[in-house]
Amino acid sequence: MSISRFSVLKPSTPDAIFALVGRYTLDKNPNKINLAIGAYKDEHQKPWVLPCVKQAKKIILNDPNDNHEYNPMIGIKSFTSAGAKLILGDNSSIIKNNSISSVQSIGGTGALKLGFELLKRAKPSAVYISNPTWANHVSMIPEANLPLKYYRYWDTKNLKIDFKGLLDDLWNAPNNSTFLLHACGHNPTGIDPTKEQWKEIAEVMKKKNHFPFFDCAYQGFASGNIINDSWAIRYFAEQGFEMLVSQSFSKNMGLYGERVGCLHVIYPKIQNTEKIVKLVNDHLASITRSFYSNAPSFGAKIAEKILTQPDLREQWYKDMTTMSGRISNIRKELSKRLKERGTPGQWDHFYKQIGMFSYSGLTEKQVVELNNKYSIYFTKNGRISISGLNMDNLDYFVESVDKVVRTIH
Repeated sequence: MSISRFSVLKPSTPDAIFALVGRYTLDKNPNKINLAIGAYKDEHQKPWVLPCVKQAKKIILNDPNDNHEYNPMIGIKSFTSAGAKLILGDNSSIIKNNSISSVQSIGGTGALKLGFELLKRAKPSAVYISNPTWANHVSMIPEANLPLKYYRYWDTKNLKIDFKGLLDDLWNAPNNSTFLLHACGHNPTGIDPTKEQWKEIAEVMKKKNHFPFFDCAYQGFASGNIINDSWAIRYFAEQGFEMLVSQSFSKNMGLYGERVGCLHVIYPKIQNTEKIVKLVNDHLASITRSFYSNAPSFGAKIAEKILTQPDLREQWYKDMTTMSGRISNIRKELSKRLKERGTPGQWDHFYKQIGMFSYSGLTEKQVVELNNKYSIYFTKNGRISISGLNMDNLDYFVESVDKVVRTIH
């Protein structure tokens, strides 16, 4: 027998979230709760296929001209154009002036990966990400050979944004640094800057000539309103920032497994726009070709139908309101029941946060106890996926948290 060439590999670190999901699946406790994975579940903890998605699928499947040909390397143009309008608005001067490059990606993660590779080819600089941040941000940036650094974001003591620390880090970073910003529904904390705070962030970034890279994974899903959730990106565009935007349709359309996304490169005020757009498009096509040749069709066709057909788009708005409304209601009830029980600690942040996730403020020891003793699964940093709670399991969660908080510090 010969020795495998792969025997030199070191053991890979398992993904923490999917490891928890595996434990949850094997757990026999009838009261078990999965708060680890960021996928929307309905009140009965079932995956919810949006009505607008069901309608779009019927249209595609009944289209006699539909086929399975290769897409262009930068994707389905009608889809990426509709995605750009969703981000910037139908009447955006940037779109009217063709001051944007867009490429279809394999979900939001794929869009981020394409963006980092493009930055590596263009003008490499350190990429600053929020502390705390989504775990994939931490792995993708070094893999693109870009220096990874952090900016302060979370005030652990007061359970809110450390805004002074954030601004200080913007000021202290070398000029021309790249800052990865969450457009809405910050993952993992669930706390977003206010509009006034976004304006201050933009002002400092402009003075330091920093480059914004927006991760927009929850547009419309976070607040239930498309415009509210894209406000920061539109404001930065109005201020003339050249920037990248990663766009995902996993959450707001429930297209998790279809992997539907876009990367947009926006140039509001640059010289030789036409030349730059072509140059960037060519490089995006080249990067895509080397990774996966071209993105798949079906999910993008679903999203394109929803974004461009008025009746489907109207239904989509209703569907987003249903999802965001359920999560908002759970947040209110969670905060209310913890306070009514007299559970030690601050619990208003559950209601003040927005979107899929909440940074609970629970310590690692408390989380481990909830995992092991009560079969409530979420990550050790205290991030919970609010969608995993409903009116049937909320009391069990509150009772368990109350017991753990009183006994473990």
